[in-house]
Amino acid sequence: ILVSGVVLAIVGVIIHFSGSGVIHKVLPPAVTGAVVMLIGFNLAPVVAGVYWPKDQWVAVITMVFVIVVAVAARGFWSRIAVLLGLIFGTLLSWIFDLGFGKIGTGDAAAFRVDMSGVGKAAWFGFPTDITQADGSVLSGPHLPSFSAAAILLVVPGVIALIAENTGHVKAVAEMTGDNLDPYLGRGFIGDGAATAVAGFIGASPTTTYAENIGVMAATKVYSTAAYYIAALVAILFGFSPKFGALVSAVPAGVLGGITVVLYGMIGLLGAKIWVENGVNFGAPQNLVPLSAGLIIGIGNVTLKFSDNFEISGIALGTIVVIVMYHLSRWMAPHLRREEQAGGRAYAGGAAISTGTVYDETGQEEPPFRDDDRPAEPSVRQ
Repeated sequence: ILVSGVVLAIVGVIIHFSGSGVIHKVLPPAVTGAVVMLIGFNLAPVVAGVYWPKDQWVAVITMVFVIVVAVAARGFWSRIAVLLGLIFGTLLSWIFDLGFGKIGTGDAAAFRVDMSGVGKAAWFGFPTDITQADGSVLSGPHLPSFSAAAILLVVPGVIALIAENTGHVKAVAEMTGDNLDPYLGRGFIGDGAATAVAGFIGASPTTTYAENIGVMAATKVYSTAAYYIAALVAILFGFSPKFGALVSAVPAGVLGGITVVLYGMIGLLGAKIWVENGVNFGAPQNLVPLSAGLIIGIGNVTLKFSDNFEISGIALGTIVVIVMYHLSRWMAPHLRREEQAGGRAYAGGAAISTGTVYDETGQEEPPFRDDDRPAEPSVRQ
C-alpha cells in the first residue's frame, strides 16, 4: 500500500508538470462519465445489502427527510440536509427503541441506538489494538514490512485509482463549473502521499471518497478553506476514541437512508458529464463498451486470476471501459468518421445537419437548416 501511494504520487508529479493532455486522451468525456457513474452506483449494494435491511423503516423515513430538507429548505438548512438527516434519523431510532423495543430476532435482537461504547471510550488517546466480536484484531500503529509479491499484487491497482481520481475531479468540476484540469496532478499527489503515510503507520489505504463528493453536491460547499478545516478537525478526532465510538453508534438504518441519496447523486453526476458533453449513444463505439463496463462495475463482477489475485467492481469496470472504448474506436474508424459526420457544421450562421437522414420509406432526406424549423412556442406561451 505504501509503495502504491508513492507510485500514484509520482504519476501525479509527472501529470502536473507535463499537463493533463494524456489523461484527457485516455479518459474523454464518454469514459469519465462512465467511470463516475459506476463509482456511484457500485456502492448501491452497500445500501441494499448492509445498511437498509438492518432497519428499513428508519432508512426510508430518513431518506424522505433528507430529500425534503435538501429540496424544500433554503439557504443554510438546505446545505446541511445530510447532517440534519443524521440527527433526525438517530432521534427517530431512539424513539422507535422506546416504542417498539429491540429490532431483530433471538440472540441477534438489539436496540437501534447503543451508546454504551461512547461512555466507556476515553476522550483522548492513540489508536490501539482492538479485538472484534469475531475474534479478529484491528491493529494499532505499526511500521510496514515489505514483500515483493504483495507489492506486485497491489501496484497495478494504481491504474484504477488514476481513473477513479480523474472521475472524481471531473465530478467536482461539473458541480462547481470550474476547469479543474490544471489541478488533476495535485489530486494524484495528495492521494498518493496520504496513502503512503497511511501505509507507513499501518492504517488502511486512502482514496478520494465518493461519499464526500456526494456531500459536496448536497451542501454546495466547495470552499478549499472549508476542507482544510474539515481535514484538521478529522485528524484531531482521530485522537479521540470517544468520537470514534459516537460515529460507530449511528444506527445502520440511518446510514441506509442517507447513503441511498448520496451514492445516487454521484452516479447521476456521470450522466451529467455525458449530457453536457453531448456524448452520442447512437454510436456503437460509445454504447457497447461503456455498457459492458458499467454492468461490471455496478454489479461488482469479479475476474479471478488465482486464489490470491482478482480484480472486481470499480477497478475491473474502469479497466473494461477504458480499454474497450479505445479498442472499439481503433477497430472501427469508419464508425468514428460517421460519428464526426453526424455533428453540425455551421454555414451562413445557420446550423446544417451533415449526417444522412432517412424518412419512413428509407429514402434519403435533404439536409435541414435550423432556421427552416417551425418556431417553437415560448415558455410564456
